[in-house]
Amino acid sequence: MDRIATGIPGLDKLLGGGLPRNQLVLLTGTSGTGKTTLSCQYIYTGATQFNENAVYLSFEEPADTIKENMKLFGWDFARLEKAGKVVFIRYDPYKIEDAFNTLETAIREIGATRVIVDSVSALGLYIRDEADLRKAIFDLSISLRRLNVTAILTSEIVQGGKAQNISRYGIEEFVTDSVVVLYYERAHSVFSRGLQVWKLRGSTHSTSIHPYKIGSSGFSVNPRDEAFIRH
Repeated sequence: MDRIATGIPGLDKLLGGGLPRNQLVLLTGTSGTGKTTLSCQYIYTGATQFNENAVYLSFEEPADTIKENMKLFGWDFARLEKAGKVVFIRYDPYKIEDAFNTLETAIREIGATRVIVDSVSALGLYIRDEADLRKAIFDLSISLRRLNVTAILTSEIVQGGKAQNISRYGIEEFVTDSVVVLYYERAHSVFSRGLQVWKLRGSTHSTSIHPYKIGSSGFSVNPRDEAFIRH
C-alpha cells in the first residue's frame, strides 16, 4: 500500500508508516484537542519536507488567524503561500457549492496532494435538514476522491455526549476511509491527552490510545506508551 508520511513525530509509527495515499481521514475530538494544530503540521511538513503542495479550506476561523497562531510553532505559512506551495481558503458554509468549486480550482492550480477541511461540523450550523447535510458531506467526499488527494476532514465531538459518538453528526465517519480520535480528559485535577487510530482502511494499525503533547515544535505522539482515557 502506498503511504503518505504525516511528518508528525510518533504518528506515522501508529499508522504503519503513514496515511494510505488518496484516502479521506476524519480527525475528530472535543474542542481544544489540537485538531487545527495537527492539520497545519500535516500540510506544513508536507510542503517543507516532502515537496507536497496543500490546500486548507476553513469553514470557521479566518485564514489569517490560523496562520498567525501557527507562528507559535515557527511555521511560516506566508512564505509557503508566496512560493505557491500552500493555499488557504476561508468560505462560509452556507455557500457550500461555491466552496467545493473554489477548493477544486485551488487543488488543480497548485497540484495539491494534501487537503484540510476544517471543519465539517460547521456545515450543520447552516444546513439544518439532516438529508441535505448528509448530501453535502457526501458530495464533499466525492469531490475529494475524484481529485486524488490525501485529505483530513476535522469534526468536533460534543463535550459530554455519548461515549460511542466520535463525530458531531454520526455521518462523517461513514464517508471517510479512516478515523483518528483525539481525547482530552480530566481525572481529578490532572488533564490527559490521548490519540487513537480508530480505523485505518486496508491497513493494520495500533489499536491503543497513546499520549500526545503540543509543545513549542508542534504536535507529537508517544507511540511506546498508552494513555489512560475514559471513553
